[in-house]
Amino acid sequence: MLQVKLIITGDDFGYCPRRNQGIVDCFLAGAISNVSLLVNGSAAADAAELARRHNIPIGLHANLSEGSPVCEVLKRNSSLLNQDGFFHGKMGFRTALSKGLLKMSEVKQELKAQVELFHELTGHLPPHMDGHQHVHVLPEVRHVFAEVLEEYGIKYTRVPIEPGLHNCDWIPPSLMDFYLGVEEDSFNTVDVFTKHGIRWADIYIGLSTMGRSMSVSSLRSALGSAILRLTAGAAHGSTAAIELMVHPGYPSVPPAGGCGQGPDDFSQSWERLHELQTLIKPELQSYYKSRNIQLCSFKDL
Repeated sequence: MLQVKLIITGDDFGYCPRRNQGIVDCFLAGAISNVSLLVNGSAAADAAELARRHNIPIGLHANLSEGSPVCEVLKRNSSLLNQDGFFHGKMGFRTALSKGLLKMSEVKQELKAQVELFHELTGHLPPHMDGHQHVHVLPEVRHVFAEVLEEYGIKYTRVPIEPGLHNCDWIPPSLMDFYLGVEEDSFNTVDVFTKHGIRWADIYIGLSTMGRSMSVSSLRSALGSAILRLTAGAAHGSTAAIELMVHPGYPSVPPAGGCGQGPDDFSQSWERLHELQTLIKPELQSYYKSRNIQLCSFKDL
């Protein structure tokens, strides 16, 4: 039987105290096994302390799109900032990149500053590093991102190519357009990351099960399909890894939260709590046991 290792990563750790508490509650309930830290989040230091206290495996959620940079030099004058002095935003970053307005030297400077701050906060380098709002797979950025990972000896990342995404008719068209863009960028990133010796889970899940789309049945369906796909190509007695990206937490209450600009709409919505409540359901734990699924973190691979 195929041994499946499932990395359930709680993203946006450090975003606000209520997000931190929700993620910790999920971890203690055995519902997530890994977290990704926003070092420019308003509660990043608190998150790092909670990870230490509860022995939560933690990596870096590199952020180039929301809030403020952590590199002091870039806070004053940088192509990464809009006229208000903040990052350009999820779509604004992509627009500025497509127009050739972003300096890759500054992208590298900020990524390295975030790795250094992560080390300062946690006492170690991140075992894995991915990108907030999937910026790490974008053209040009992917090369710089890979160079930084190789330079620091960070072995693992996330490549958000989700099997069956095209068949998810419950995803609104505008969101699906964004997801398909992420998928295309990810396909174009595989060779770059491979060249730099970077690894990632065999299968990624998380776009089709995010927020209101998450349910016990949607998770079981996505995981079941992933396991079928992995089993078809697996040798007897082999091991495969799946990463499930999740965003559990208690809704942010302004003005607390965010990465320098206050909390965004998604962080204040009921969807974070919905994910938390779904992930801790006992029937999910039973499902993992029935399918020989072992929860783990990237450092366990």
